[in-house]
Amino acid sequence: MENTTQYPHIVVHPPALDGSRRVTEGDLTLGIASHLDDVVEILRLADLDRIEVEESELIEWQGGGPDDWPGLSEHDI
Repeated sequence: MENTTQYPHIVVHPPALDGSRRVTEGDLTLGIASHLDDVVEILRLADLDRIEVEESELIEWQGGGPDDWPGLSEHDI
């Protein structure tokens, strides 16, 4: 019997002007994060809390990694 376990592809999108980052799984928006702890909570609520947020290959960090949470003043306007 073939193992057909599918793993989610989580994307933490680039920061918006307010520093928040959208978290998605495929076409589904799981939530909006303003801090790394928010990403952890969003994944917990989606029953994906076994993912190591900062180190998992299942998470694609766009526009910066888990330590990049710029505020409005850090963006070029």
